[in-house]
Amino acid sequence: MSVLRVIEVNAASGAYEVVIGRDALSARADRLANRAPRGRVVIVADSHALKHHKTRLTQAFDAANLKIELIEIEGGESAKSWRGLEALCDRLLDLNVERSEPVIAFGGGTVGDLTGFASAVLKRGTRFIQIPTTLLAQVDSSVGGKTGINTQHGKNLIGAFHQPDLVIADTAFLDTLPRREVLAGYAEIVKAGLIQDAPLFDRLEAQGVDAVTGDGLVQAVADAVAFKARIVAEDERESGERALLNLGHTFGHAFEAEAEKGALVHGEAVACGLALAFRFSERQGLCAPEDARRVERHLKAVGLPARISQLPGGPYTSDRLLARMQDDKKNSGGAITLILARGIGNAFITRDVDHKDLAAFLSSEVEDQ
Repeated sequence: MSVLRVIEVNAASGAYEVVIGRDALSARADRLANRAPRGRVVIVADSHALKHHKTRLTQAFDAANLKIELIEIEGGESAKSWRGLEALCDRLLDLNVERSEPVIAFGGGTVGDLTGFASAVLKRGTRFIQIPTTLLAQVDSSVGGKTGINTQHGKNLIGAFHQPDLVIADTAFLDTLPRREVLAGYAEIVKAGLIQDAPLFDRLEAQGVDAVTGDGLVQAVADAVAFKARIVAEDERESGERALLNLGHTFGHAFEAEAEKGALVHGEAVACGLALAFRFSERQGLCAPEDARRVERHLKAVGLPARISQLPGGPYTSDRLLARMQDDKKNSGGAITLILARGIGNAFITRDVDHKDLAAFLSSEVEDQ
């Protein structure tokens, strides 16, 4: 068993641990038993994750002498809907889930988002545990308490902040991930370095994809989680500095909203968004050209898209992308909120971007398709 890393998240609404490492689930089964007063757990599980990991999951809970009530759902963004929320809440109520009982999300980010939101609203809030099975969920969506569903108006526009009681990021679950999904999660690790941790980006740049194998993977996940934990501790409800975590996301969410259904994964959209944020920063005279080139080179080197022409799910038009960005939930007073950079490790929040400058930039980027 590899060394476990334990990161404390000290959110204003309560502190909790993120346990990271290979076989972390079986090693920390005692943490689960301590949180189950009725001797049972209700697990909302992604059917695809169960296909690969059901035996390991059940063995860990059996060892903790916990009965499992299993709710299997299909993952993916389509699960995060009003209909999906209603169906899940009804099934949880059928099981008479009490507030003191943990509802556990087992799967990727979409299952975590939906389950967390159901936990937040069910009986005005139940205990909640995350066991993320994708790299993207382990380094990003499982930590910080953001939950929600999608609507016809866009992603995650309905939701709540609902912190988990515990997160177990068992890297053994990542063994079955396709390379594309690993890279999607890697984009979020890179993002942490680009925001406020230049030495982290330097290490990732030197290691490349070797950073997401073996003990290197545990370290990379721990570094990204520790960075996010610091931000969440300072700004739990995204009223200030936490918005920095959206570096690349305003562009990325626009790509996701415009992409052909199922063609684009979140981490790919974010990766391209990171490159665009740095190129737009360069265009605005904020960022040195070499920093923007380093970001693009590294993303390309590990196999992530850094240009709109490299994104699946297109073609994309500048007018539609700008319209999506104008509808982003982070906007305020009609101004687009963007995370830009004065260099690697020096991101900042701005609402002063001229829409004409942004439109011209998007037009020039789209012309490369």
